[in-house]
Amino acid sequence: MPQTAQPRASHYINGAFVEDTAGEPIAVIYPADGSTIAHLHAATPAVVEQALAASQAALPAWRAMTGTERGRILRRAADLIRDRNRDLSVLETLDTGKPLQETLVADAASGADALEYLGGLAGSLTGEHIQLGDDFAYTIREPLGICVGIGAWNYPTQIACWKAAPALACGNVMIFKPSETTPLGALKLAEILTEAGLPDGVFNVVQGMGAVGAALVGDARVDKVSLTGSVPTGRKVYAAAAAGIKHVTMELGGKSPLVIFEDADLENAVSATINANFYSSGQICSNGTRVFVHKALKHAFLDCLAARVGTAVIGDPLDEATNFGPMATEAQGQIVLDYIAKGVAEGARLVLGGTRLDRPGCYIAPTIFADVTDQMTIAREEIFGPVLSVLDFDDEAEVLARANATAFGLAAGVFTRDLARAHRVAAGFEAGTCWINTYNLTPVEMPFGGVKASGVGRENAKAAIEHYSQLKTVYVGMGDVEAPY
Repeated sequence: MPQTAQPRASHYINGAFVEDTAGEPIAVIYPADGSTIAHLHAATPAVVEQALAASQAALPAWRAMTGTERGRILRRAADLIRDRNRDLSVLETLDTGKPLQETLVADAASGADALEYLGGLAGSLTGEHIQLGDDFAYTIREPLGICVGIGAWNYPTQIACWKAAPALACGNVMIFKPSETTPLGALKLAEILTEAGLPDGVFNVVQGMGAVGAALVGDARVDKVSLTGSVPTGRKVYAAAAAGIKHVTMELGGKSPLVIFEDADLENAVSATINANFYSSGQICSNGTRVFVHKALKHAFLDCLAARVGTAVIGDPLDEATNFGPMATEAQGQIVLDYIAKGVAEGARLVLGGTRLDRPGCYIAPTIFADVTDQMTIAREEIFGPVLSVLDFDDEAEVLARANATAFGLAAGVFTRDLARAHRVAAGFEAGTCWINTYNLTPVEMPFGGVKASGVGRENAKAAIEHYSQLKTVYVGMGDVEAPY
């Protein structure tokens, strides 16, 4: 059993830890063995009000700082995160159950990249001059105000940074509500930001379930809401934000296609398929869970895939040799097992896995289905677990139409040696983030986000600036004003 990861208090507001034990208890469970590693409390209305008041008070001075000054603080925080990457990664593993082998490279490190990149951009956020004869106009890029970030449980520290970095770079303040399942990383981020010189009240963390998120989203003082979560949650939050005409970013779920043509490099295609389905035990929104394999390559692909997945090291997430861990929660594990049962019942061929492992924690064996059809439940609905569906196809036009026949549009990938075909297929995908001959790489320099039911707006890169700022246009008249009377 791991040692406790109990934070100093449940919330972080105005540069200090805050506790209110009247809030609903939140037990933080280590997914690998079911032990409780921390006890927190959801925010009471008084705590929510404290966070909103602190944000409102901190906004004027923070937005008045130069972008260069703001960026310096964010870049200093990035350095601190990298210096403490191992401790933060261990905490992330305790919080999520993801193998330490993963969290050491993909979680806090990605958050540091976002703070560094957006911090570097902060000083360059200028408007433009528009000459209009003797008159002219200019634009001013302004912050939105108070931003609310609502996180998911699969990448808690990374998500907190992906939302905080552009928000703060643009001169906004943020209240971040982590998932109640994984509440610990955001508190460490808040501490580090304070240590890096962030003024009190600019980044606040409050814990809680849906009611706390609803209270924040519905408050008239909030100007922007950024959610990472499921489509059903996104619909509710989007509707609540729309009632107040608030800016939104919605990074939601997917049922993304990964298309593998007959000329694909087999080993690379299998590697990408593994990354697109089993990294983080399949708990990634952009996963390519509908793997369309050309019939000419199908048998070789399945043989290679099953052999390689069979070598996954399933075990203690804190052991760096482990590369496949448990589901984040028992509830999510049961959802995944129910989907596996539906796949079997509807006639998909179970090639590998399909069972819960007999050990503490909710470990589900990496699962591969073949002979999956488009109408099967496992091919239509987001599972969010280690379940891979292989579908057959014959030609490009057919597979592109089938790949796009979904309400989702977060991501898509294609493997082929024919680069003309690769670019043609990528252009035809109805998805916001696409990969050619790789999958699930999300460097901060690249915009990330979806279309259709998978979301609104973009995270990371220069595109994120557009979603955390607004333009003011000023027209300057240089001559006399004409009027009809």
